[in-house]
Amino acid sequence: MFLVDNPVLQRELLSNLRAPRAFVLLLVYQLALAAVIVIAYPREVRIDLTSESAAAQKLVDFFFIGQFAIASLMAPSFAAGAITGEKERKTYEMLLASPLKPWRIVLGKLIAALTHLVVLMFGSLPIVMLCLPLGGVSIYELLAGYVGLLFAILLFGSISVFCSSYFKRTSSSLVVSYVVILPMLILGVIAWVALASRADIRIIGITTFVPFISVFFSFLLLSVAAQRLLYPPDIGSQGEEVVDVENEQKKAVGLVIQRDQFPDNLFAPPRRRTLMKDDTNPVYDKEMHAELFSQGTLMLRLVIQLSMILAIPLMVILLFWKPDLAYMYVGYVLVFNILCAPVFTAGTITSERERQTLDLLLTTTVSTGQILWGKLLSGYRVSAVLTSFLIFPMLLACTNPDVLKNAPSMLVYLLIIFVASVFNSVLSLFFSTIVRKTSTALMLSYITLIVLYLLPVAVFYLIASSSQNEAEVAVAKYIGITSPLMAADNVPLSSVVSGTEIAKAKGGDILMVIFYLAMTVFSTLILFLLTSVLLRSRWRLTGRG
Repeated sequence: MFLVDNPVLQRELLSNLRAPRAFVLLLVYQLALAAVIVIAYPREVRIDLTSESAAAQKLVDFFFIGQFAIASLMAPSFAAGAITGEKERKTYEMLLASPLKPWRIVLGKLIAALTHLVVLMFGSLPIVMLCLPLGGVSIYELLAGYVGLLFAILLFGSISVFCSSYFKRTSSSLVVSYVVILPMLILGVIAWVALASRADIRIIGITTFVPFISVFFSFLLLSVAAQRLLYPPDIGSQGEEVVDVENEQKKAVGLVIQRDQFPDNLFAPPRRRTLMKDDTNPVYDKEMHAELFSQGTLMLRLVIQLSMILAIPLMVILLFWKPDLAYMYVGYVLVFNILCAPVFTAGTITSERERQTLDLLLTTTVSTGQILWGKLLSGYRVSAVLTSFLIFPMLLACTNPDVLKNAPSMLVYLLIIFVASVFNSVLSLFFSTIVRKTSTALMLSYITLIVLYLLPVAVFYLIASSSQNEAEVAVAKYIGITSPLMAADNVPLSSVVSGTEIAKAKGGDILMVIFYLAMTVFSTLILFLLTSVLLRSRWRLTGRG
């Protein structure tokens, strides 16, 4: 049996489910769902239970869309390090040498990683059942929604385990998993909303089509992962830390990065073959030319290709066909940077700890300012260049006369993206300074960004859909003062041609945009100063205090 007496599954379950953070996360998740019910529950004194409730339908839709988004964000964080974690701990070859069959290892890792997430999802079922007395939602629709969530978690976890089998670092596996899952998240949300009025079709699709697709692709992905464990091409953890760039380019499929040519040298410069100049920052030079891409450029190539594949149709739809929805493309660019920026910055200090080289770095003649700027700029440079590839379609869209009319708004969009990207990198660097593991810094960065960026959007949606008071909705908009997504939505637009009709001018709220920019710049400066103070407190960093 693959699951009975599986030591991998037992060990992972014990270490994951007995950790204090498992109970804390479950408590916070349940409290958040209860708060959503309290906020969005109808406030009428009398509720007509003989008619269908539109409020109940909206609330259930919000619940499942929110949980689907949470599953897509949390599944990689649990499963993307399933195999790369063994490689980073130098226990990968010991695991392969054990008498366990590859399928037992893969299934044990997958089930153990997703058990906690499944518990979170099904733990919300009693709370969602409170919506049934309002009418408008059937018990079958609720159960079908949970069936769809279960199979979506299976597919997301399988994608993460597959990526984990290909990469040597959890950060690389994590970002590729997110880039692959992001289009699925968008398509899933669009399909759920589009079929809101056809509950019968939605139930049939969720209970038949979704399970078939999930099981089919999960089996293929896990089979490849098990095959790689049976015939591992990446054994030799001590001698193959650095990838030969020339051999990698010969074997590369699709996009090939020429590290000595423009624009590839902006984010993946070639290895230095000459001595550094006297005024060069050694930390920055070492990070850019050796450390960041010592594992090769496979992750970069996949991220660029997958993000551009999704960006092209979004550009056509949102920037050319419906330019009044340009803020949604800006939201896609922001989400990409949220997923990308922590990967290149959250491990800047923790990686030195994990390699036990932090003491050596702090005792060199390199100043703390050089260390700080070198680590920050090297990570930000890569994420900024990758994000700029998605900004280029925005500049290309200015060839559309309707978009060109909103040139000032486009400049504001670019400013929002720039300020948010800097904040994302500085926040990740801050967490990398105060924790000891790269995985912990990544998790804290993602959780903080979700709370700051996505939670205000969800709260505003709840208030706007449940309140009839326009003044209350206008005030609630300022809940999103920490979110660049809300700021982009409030950038004013002049009248544009949307499809075949002339859309009305989008008023927006430039004051809210100014508040977001000012608060984010201030928060970035504070985080940078705190990071600088912590970096100078060497006893805190090295753990000698």
